[in-house]
Amino acid sequence: MTSDPIADMLTRIRNANTAKHDTVEVPSSKMKVAIADILVNEGYIEKYEMVDNGNFKNIRISLKYGSDKNEKIITGLKRISKPGLRVYAGKNDIPKVLGGLGIAILSTNQGIVTDKEARKLQVGGEVLAFVW
Repeated sequence: MTSDPIADMLTRIRNANTAKHDTVEVPSSKMKVAIADILVNEGYIEKYEMVDNGNFKNIRISLKYGSDKNEKIITGLKRISKPGLRVYAGKNDIPKVLGGLGIAILSTNQGIVTDKEARKLQVGGEVLAFVW
């Protein structure tokens, strides 16, 4: 049991990416599935699938690389809002990651969305992570 399951997911993806693994498994939750869905839609990971391991479910994430495994698609993952210090952004001050080259993942009342979608929907929320 981890105190911050989202940070655990991001760390597993970061470590697997650094070690040049093809897939990584993380314990499943609705929020993690929503984050994996955003990463697929934005082109940072290949795909994800649900894997049933007896009593619990995992998410198997297939990582994406360039022409060879030395070209990483995900160059950085950073957890912003932590259990000890929550970070919120209003609709007018949603952060841009690397001047728009990366994405910010936000938890809003419209669900888990990227910074671009949050601006389009004109909602603010908790800034979960930066991906670039």
